[in-house]
Amino acid sequence: MEYYYGDIYISHTKRIEITMSHLTFKIVELIKKSNPEQTHSIEIMHYALSIILNTLFIIITSLCIGGLTGQLKETFLALSSCMFLRMSSGGVHLKSARSCNIVSIFICSLIPHITYLIHNHIIWINLFSLLVMILCAPNPDANAQIPKEWYLGLKIISIILVSLNFWIHSSVIGLAFLVQSFTVIIPLQRRPIK
Repeated sequence: MEYYYGDIYISHTKRIEITMSHLTFKIVELIKKSNPEQTHSIEIMHYALSIILNTLFIIITSLCIGGLTGQLKETFLALSSCMFLRMSSGGVHLKSARSCNIVSIFICSLIPHITYLIHNHIIWINLFSLLVMILCAPNPDANAQIPKEWYLGLKIISIILVSLNFWIHSSVIGLAFLVQSFTVIIPLQRRPIK
């Protein structure tokens, strides 16, 4: 096992990434061979399938860690909260799939274990997240190509999701929304809302 503090390089993650890329390519090749006329290019299918496999890797690994630490339900709640808010609010992406996997797994596995630190401050965390959604959401990735007409609806969905936690009052959901709010604040190449 190799660990480099500065690069957050973990050799096992690199091996998993190579294996997943190889698996993705093999699956895409099989799909293309089975129906060459009605499928997209290998590159497009590889990109789409790699997103799906990386997402599954994050979910399965986080849930395994949650199960091993006795926080399975809370880890699932953290994953779900981040996922639903991210779908409507957008947010910054890391530069590589590996760094995204590591950071996502770390955050979603850590949230259930630190909620006791913020339980008395959940209202303020919810207010901060709500303010971010009002001012900055949605902040979609340029590759998403979301029509401008959808921006207001995505903003409203983001605001409703965060507002629900004032009623639910969950520290796990609050922390997950807080983390997601930080990714929305970071500016991307935004298209103006009209």
